[in-house]
Amino acid sequence: MSMNDPLSDMLARIRNAAMRKRATVSTPASKLRARVLDVLASEGYIRGYSLVEKPGAFPEFEIELKYFDNEPVIAEIARVSKPGRRVYSSIKDLKPIKNGLGISILSTPKGVMSDTAARDANVGGEVLCRVY
Repeated sequence: MSMNDPLSDMLARIRNAAMRKRATVSTPASKLRARVLDVLASEGYIRGYSLVEKPGAFPEFEIELKYFDNEPVIAEIARVSKPGRRVYSSIKDLKPIKNGLGISILSTPKGVMSDTAARDANVGGEVLCRVY
């Protein structure tokens, strides 16, 4: 099965697993997904992830979701820039998400990073998703 937007697929899997209070969720592995998961882990939205390779199968990431008081840490995760409509933002146009309680994940010339890291590095880029 071909997939038009692999990142949206991963975000939907995380959202669905969090609603069902699953401890882990798996998704096919790719470099972009790994970078987004790195940002989610460093910002504290997931416990971590690991690469699982089974013989004769495509490698997958096993993502460990994080919960606080039996509620998922990720209340909402949404794709912003889609294949049909790319959304780019300069450093001046990056607004705080939920008064600083959430983050935007950007793909910049310096790599995939959160909006706070992009402000520190003074770079803009494509807004991949918002998390809060």
